[in-house]
Order: sequence, then C-alpha cells, then structure tokens
Amino acid sequence: MQPLEPDAKILLDLFTTATRIKLFDEKYLSLMKAGQIGGMYYSPRGQEFAAVSVAQHLRRDDYVVTIYRGLHDQIAKGVPMRELWAEYLGKAAGTCKGKGGPMHVTSPEHGLMVTTGVVGSGIPIANGLALSAQLRGTDQVAVTNFGDGATNIGAFHEALNLASVWKLPVVFVCQNNQFAEYTPLGEGTSVERIADRAAAYGMPGESVDGNDPVAMWQAAGRAVERARRGDGPTLLEANTFRFNGHLIGDQQKYMPKELLRAAIEADPVPRFRAKLIADQVATEAELAAVEEQAAEEVADAAAFALAAEYPDTAELTTDVYSSVHSTSSHDHPLSPAGTASPSSPEAAVR
Repeated sequence: MQPLEPDAKILLDLFTTATRIKLFDEKYLSLMKAGQIGGMYYSPRGQEFAAVSVAQHLRRDDYVVTIYRGLHDQIAKGVPMRELWAEYLGKAAGTCKGKGGPMHVTSPEHGLMVTTGVVGSGIPIANGLALSAQLRGTDQVAVTNFGDGATNIGAFHEALNLASVWKLPVVFVCQNNQFAEYTPLGEGTSVERIADRAAAYGMPGESVDGNDPVAMWQAAGRAVERARRGDGPTLLEANTFRFNGHLIGDQQKYMPKELLRAAIEADPVPRFRAKLIADQVATEAELAAVEEQAAEEVADAAAFALAAEYPDTAELTTDVYSSVHSTSSHDHPLSPAGTASPSSPEAAVR
C-alpha cells in the first residue's frame, strides 16, 4: 500500500519530471515561433502534475493511453527525450520512425501504448489493454488520459460502463482544463463535477486539484492500487488549466483574460518549487541543479532531433498491414495490377 504522504525522494521526482516537461514545451514553442520547426502542436503547460503525479505510481509494464495534448503523459511515462523530440519532428530516430508525429506517439517498451488524435477514442482502447492484463492474470494497470470535452463522447460512457461491469484494472483520468477546444466547460457539460458521472457506472469518482502534486499523487495512488488488486476502475478528475491555446496559433479570444492571468500566476511548477524550499525538502541550489540538468537534456534532445535524418522513402511500405509486390488483376480482380494486396494475418507486420 502506498504511504499517505510522499517522501522527499518522491517529491523531488515529481518536481524533476514536471520541470523536464515544462522546459521541453518552452523549447519547442520557442523553435516554432522562430520558424525553425513547424507542424501541429498542443501545449500541455499548466497541466504537468495531472500527468506526473499519476505516472509516479506506474511500473514500466503498466499501460498509458493519451491524446494529442500528450507530451506530459509521454515524458511522465518514461519515453526517452531524444526519441520523443525526433518523433515530434518527424525524424527516423523517433519512437515511430517519424511516422506518428506529435499526435500519434507510441512507445510500447515504455508502456506508452497509444496517442490518439480522435477525441475520446483512447478510452475504450484502455479497456482493451486492461482486459488483456485481466485475462493474462497479471496485475498490470491501464491509465487513459483525456480532456473534459471527451466526457461528452459516447465512447466515454460506453467504456466506463463496460469497465465497471467487468471490473477492469483501468484508471480513467480526465484532465479537466476547463475548455473543450474553445467551449467553456459549463456550456457543454451538464454536471459541475465530471467525477460525479462515475456514480452512474458503479465506480468511485474523485475530483482533485490537478495542480496540487501531492493531492493528485494521493488520489492516483488510491485508484492505481484499487485497480492493481482487482477491485475495478476509478474515474479521476484532475482540475487544471492550460496556459496556451487549443493549438499553437490560437489567440484564446474565447478565454477570459483575468481567468488566464490568474492561472498563470498560480503556475503549479514554480509554486511547487517554492513549497519544496519552504518545507526544507530541498535547497535552492539543489533545485537549480535539477533545472540546469533538465535544460541540458532538453537542449541535447532538440539538437539531436534537428540534426537527425528524415525517414527514407522505402519506409513507406514497412510497418503496414499489406505486402507490396507485383501481381495481376487476374489474381486480385478488385486490385489494380502492381498495387498492395491484402496479406494473411500471420504475415501482417514486417
């Protein structure tokens, strides 16, 4: 059973991981604004501990499913910084050989199973992973992260119902950042607390300050332990806020300026840093050293990714579910000659 209070090592680990996420995001945004990199990017700044405090309870073989705003979940689960940067930039050294990009990162060897760009679609996938663990008799846990908007999608309700019926070892984590794309929570959601929806499916629901790393760590510990011992799923609502727009370039005109200003002034990472010093968990010099090391790691990974090669065109026909070979329309009347033809499941992936 997890202790009720995190020790000094856990607190420092939480700060270290949050700092790595914060600096990755800031570096990435600076390169985008300078015109050195392009593409789509969904910043998780302000939401660091909604991911970090949950992942602190997970083993490497536990499963995580996240969404396109998933950088913090990916780093928290242990995906290496160099490979992550390379994937974000579409380079061959990335976790998916540059074929996924920011919205489709996977790293199964670290338990990061899916990053999906479709709202709510990762929730039932986590059920499948949890069912696999249940059928194999392991004590692995699946965690699925999603935003408040996803709780109004049919897949959310179907997945919670099924997880409860089958007592699946899954933790549903709603990172409630108060806006579903451009829509304030209250204009599209019928309940004040998303966690209250858990009652309809016979599972515990807990609403937590997702910017309080200790409160979030405690709530996640209860949920993960419950799932691991076979008592079924939990819905966690991590109340947080995103500092940047829905995507980069979004001017945030839909967001009240005073609300955004207050959230940034209460930035959870520097606030936690100050608390660690005030509580004598660490000194200013020790935390500065953590920040310096994280900055060096981010700079190294960014330089590595910028210098890395793009995938070769030959990669277009690998890691797919069809074999490309010369054929004729007589063999496959529904396929033009020379196109990809379906292969057997046994030869599906090369």
